[in-house]
Amino acid sequence: MSAPKETVNTRDDRVVAVRRGDILLFVTHRPGSDVSGELAFTGGYPFADGSTVSMEIDDATFELFTDGEWAWPASAADDARITTAMKRGTLAVLTARASRGTVTKDTFSLLGFTAAVEEAASRCAS
Repeated sequence: MSAPKETVNTRDDRVVAVRRGDILLFVTHRPGSDVSGELAFTGGYPFADGSTVSMEIDDATFELFTDGEWAWPASAADDARITTAMKRGTLAVLTARASRGTVTKDTFSLLGFTAAVEEAASRCAS
């Protein structure tokens, strides 16, 4: 789990101050539920209905589907592709649209990600 190192909120192409809850990017392992390497993102606000979150890792772009304040890849295979890109990348930039129209851009550092995700996988191995 990580919080962003930078956050920019815009409305009508202008930077605005908004109140947001926790902004977190997760890779989860739950051996009891047979879940390994599941990616999730919460932007700290309800996403616009029917919207997606764009996740850019260096030169690769992925799409996350939203429900309320949460976003996930469409499949376990997408989780694996994104996790692989995160291991190789330096930054993950997530761009989303709030239900009130604000566009958010959250930048996460991926330094130390490989070691952290491999440690979690090792501790949670079933």
